Amino acid sequence: MADNIIQLECSCNEYPWGKKGSESLAARLCSKTPRTKFHIDNDKAYSEMWMGDYPVLSATDLKTGEELHSIIDKNKELLLGKRCIEQFGGALPYLPKILSIQKALPLQIHPNKDLAAKLHKENPEQFTDPNHKPEIAVALSKFEVFAGWKPLSEIQPLFELEPLQRFWPERNAQFNNATLRQVTRTILKASEEVVRDTQERLAAVPKDKYGKQSYILELLPRLQEQYSKEDNGNLIALLCMNYMVLSPGEAIFIPADGIHAYLSGDIVECMARSNNVLNTGFCPRADRDSVDLFSASLTFGPHSVKDVMLPSKPTNKGENNKTVVYAPPMSEFNMLLTTLKKGEKEVIRPSDGPSVIFVTTGSGTLQAEGKEHKLEEGYVFFVGQGVEMTYEAGSNIQIYAAVV
Repeated sequence: MADNIIQLECSCNEYPWGKKGSESLAARLCSKTPRTKFHIDNDKAYSEMWMGDYPVLSATDLKTGEELHSIIDKNKELLLGKRCIEQFGGALPYLPKILSIQKALPLQIHPNKDLAAKLHKENPEQFTDPNHKPEIAVALSKFEVFAGWKPLSEIQPLFELEPLQRFWPERNAQFNNATLRQVTRTILKASEEVVRDTQERLAAVPKDKYGKQSYILELLPRLQEQYSKEDNGNLIALLCMNYMVLSPGEAIFIPADGIHAYLSGDIVECMARSNNVLNTGFCPRADRDSVDLFSASLTFGPHSVKDVMLPSKPTNKGENNKTVVYAPPMSEFNMLLTTLKKGEKEVIRPSDGPSVIFVTTGSGTLQAEGKEHKLEEGYVFFVGQGVEMTYEAGSNIQIYAAVV
């Protein structure tokens, strides 16, 4: 029988948008696990630390080396609980990560459940599961992101600028979501020559013509340096999407089919259990998915910065009121954040599903089921359903917990 509390050893992947070597928070946290086999190479870019049971990069039991998905598979009822199994099946329904972002991730959406099932059946090597992937991102540092669509009232004036009129030929018509879908498809299908010419002409438009969106002129050369003047993603992100700068503790929610591209910073990310993605910008053209599929899959729910933000709220999960919750409008998970000063305690009430807890800063102890576990920056634990936990801070500490 498996233990209800398992300290995990995690790994980092190495996408080129990650931060180099020890500049990567994901890598630094990953390297803190005692006796870990992961060691930082300062010549490598480290992008994501995965802390779940997804087989592509499964965490392992620190003591035995057994992969977490194997442990759960053998002990579903004990570790997941009846409600979790009935609602989500015999695996963790979420996947928490730490991301360290040096430059923009690909412009992307994640397929909804119906499309994911279809794509998985047709191409299981690329689309490795049939699930959707709504997600949250909580800032651990200054975090820049393109997420969701700007209000139509902000998008339309930009396409009335002379360099952009080629993408919206029927300017007497109403600019609505159908127009936005068509404009997006047209830009994504534009040739490198057209994209380069458009960006060069946009750079020459006087600043006052952009109104409150003059930041476009400041970000344009930065994106061009990262992905060239020929990248279609530059135009979609700057013209159509909300550009947001978050401070530590602020969070966003990206629904299934929600367009987004993280730009810089360190974040906690958690999503429904999936690894499916459609990319169409901020990456080489050879790596891009079908523009028609991408455009047809777009949804237009988040249409402002306010729509994208996910404020933290008080929760009764912590008995001493030291815990807040990020509760996205989806059923797979909530994210708890406990913040303690040296000497303070918090009791986390039991959940009827599994938790993954991880320390982003500070030190202390975790007490549960008569045992005490050391907490240090970078430590990660899987906690089975029905377990009450007590945190005690040895220094100022922040502890995140993904919970069902």
